[in-house]
Amino acid sequence: MLNVAIEAAREAGRFLRLSVGKVRNVEQKKGEERNLVSEIDRGAEERIIGIIKRHYPSHAILAEESGGSEAPTDHRWIIDPLDGTTNFLHGVPIFCVSIGVEQRGEVVAGVVYDPCREEMFTAEKGKGAFLNGKRLKVSGNARMIESLLVTGFPYDITANPEAAVERFVGFLMAAQGVRRLGSAALDLCYVAAGRFDGYWEVSLNPWDMAAGALFVREAGGMTTDLTGAPLNIYQKRVVASNGLVHAAMLEVLRTGR
Repeated sequence: MLNVAIEAAREAGRFLRLSVGKVRNVEQKKGEERNLVSEIDRGAEERIIGIIKRHYPSHAILAEESGGSEAPTDHRWIIDPLDGTTNFLHGVPIFCVSIGVEQRGEVVAGVVYDPCREEMFTAEKGKGAFLNGKRLKVSGNARMIESLLVTGFPYDITANPEAAVERFVGFLMAAQGVRRLGSAALDLCYVAAGRFDGYWEVSLNPWDMAAGALFVREAGGMTTDLTGAPLNIYQKRVVASNGLVHAAMLEVLRTGR
């Protein structure tokens, strides 16, 4: 299944790379003015699903643009065909394809492919996480003040859900720096790769984090919800870190400092 995910991610990534600057139609998702979708998102998703169904016609699908297709099977593929749509539409080369494979309710394999940098992140449960075949390991930084963190803002940020603005300010005060790349899947990959020490976000979908959260754990890191409880990819809130600064991150989320 991992090989099929890699094949699908490469095909969709090639399509995305060739489509930069060629978008003809952009729409707003219902009720979300800042959440955009184009024919490129849908085209990439069609390619991914086509490859998966060719190999595993009975498996269920949960995809960002086409939704869920339930099937009597233990396996479900969780797909984000273009994570970082806003970046893509503006020509910012920070976007990716994300594919997770869920078996009996647990994500057991995943792929995130960045076609701009030719970076293929892969993982299988219990077998480690890799970038272009090289094993990943989270950072060894144990001090929050020396940590570089990353986050994203929800599309309804004007309503400030989960005190997102105040928590962002709290981390600005506590950490060495905070970045906002615009791709949750890559944020998680970069934590797994040791490029960031930690990541948090308050309003995600399963396809945003299914593969990336697996990478963090397989690279020796930690993933929870905002309270420290085990991560559930269907409950929107995530904290991921190298494990060493996790408690400090949870404290900022709890107290704002």
